[in-house]
Amino acid sequence: MMQDVILNTTALPHLLTLLIVLPLIGVAMMVFFKDDAAVKYVAFWTAGLEFVLSLPLYLWFDPARYEMQFGEVVPWITTPPISYAVGIDGISLWLVLLTTLLTPICVVCSWTAIKSRVREFMIALLVMETAMVGVFCALNFVLFYVFWEAMLIPMYLLIGVWGGADRIYAAIKFFLYTLAGSLLLLIAIIVLYFQGGQTFDILALSRAQYSDSLQAWLFWAFFVAFAVKVPMFPFHTWLPDAHVQAPTAGSVILASVLLKMGAYGFLRFSLPMLPDASQRFTPVILALSVIAILYGAYMALAQSDLKKLIAYSSVSHMGFVTLGIFVFNTQGIEGALLQMLNHGITTGGLFLCVGLIYERTHSRQIADNGGLSKPMPRYAACLVIFALSSLGLPGTNSFVGEFLVLVGSFIYSKTIAALATLGIILAAVYLLWMVQRIAFGVPTGKTAKLTDLNWCEMATLVPLIILIFWIGVFPNPFLTPMHASVAHIFDVMERGVLP
Repeated sequence: MMQDVILNTTALPHLLTLLIVLPLIGVAMMVFFKDDAAVKYVAFWTAGLEFVLSLPLYLWFDPARYEMQFGEVVPWITTPPISYAVGIDGISLWLVLLTTLLTPICVVCSWTAIKSRVREFMIALLVMETAMVGVFCALNFVLFYVFWEAMLIPMYLLIGVWGGADRIYAAIKFFLYTLAGSLLLLIAIIVLYFQGGQTFDILALSRAQYSDSLQAWLFWAFFVAFAVKVPMFPFHTWLPDAHVQAPTAGSVILASVLLKMGAYGFLRFSLPMLPDASQRFTPVILALSVIAILYGAYMALAQSDLKKLIAYSSVSHMGFVTLGIFVFNTQGIEGALLQMLNHGITTGGLFLCVGLIYERTHSRQIADNGGLSKPMPRYAACLVIFALSSLGLPGTNSFVGEFLVLVGSFIYSKTIAALATLGIILAAVYLLWMVQRIAFGVPTGKTAKLTDLNWCEMATLVPLIILIFWIGVFPNPFLTPMHASVAHIFDVMERGVLP
């Protein structure tokens, strides 16, 4: 039996396994339907049921415990010893729930936008959901790596098959960047297996001790793999291309969930397994984080394409996440975790807004979509809410996350906190300027006759808007489950290295 794992004894046994397998069951059901409409309904009800079944994870989660909860451990391969081991703690809880929330929203936003190969598109979405949930639940390194790599294929297809004019270039660039990082991750996993007691148990490897030189080597192998996913500067160049070419659902999944896998890797592996190397190389990571915050914001200012603007804003906002992780205090790490959730909600909403207007005008250019507050007041109101959330307006979710990150950064270094604050100022500039041009002004000939959002389109945005204000006004229910797990990270990091 793995230590620090609480087996699932709730009314829903094998709950995490069910969440991992259920999307694949939906994929199998699609074989029996030929009509595109029926396939869409199967995908929607599968993803909707997945979300409903994920809610007990929060309702039954014990925030006082740091151990992995809802655990399941089953022997898989004898030699080498590999187990099917899953569980969640306060670090992975919200990432699983974010994944299950956004998948049905992605199905709905693709209802009319995807007109060709509908079955294959929905299959790719559901397979992506299985891989993403699996990554956040896996407690065995081999199982984690299987899910980590499995995510590549459906995302590559979403961009390469249903993307824009340069979709093949963007898909290959995304695939090569991520694959290169994944190969280094695989090498690091194999080294850990032999140096950590010939086990792939993630929790056991986190308790093991490693020499200073080995930690340094492993840290940079992990760093490249996770930095590409975040993406951190200078590994970010694949992101704008992927976002611009991906369909709306692909952009939402990419920004809201996939980028979080890199930050999750830092928290789950780099900090607890390689504590001394993580602290030794902290100045480098903090410097890259501040550069990402300022560079991403500055590049967003120069964009005329809505998707590129949001893509570069993601580089800036994820810089706050890595900054919070590597200041090594409770405020910074909890702020980073909350900001991961906030970024998924807010940026996902912004990409949905871009997709909704693109379906009407077939243009992502800001100049082609001006004055929308008159023909589309509901759309303009939603866009303003997401933009204000993204710039961290008090009362919205991002303010809480960025405030905690800045507090943690100030404790670590006043200079770093001051530089990071400039990113918030630049965010206000590029987002308010975008809102001014899109929502206000005189409608152009193309936009004057547009119809406002219907109830189905509003249904994709309203849940995210509710979360924006819920977290912004009352964040405690979202922060409380993190406390014990974050405190445990510091306990594990104090063990030092081998003499």
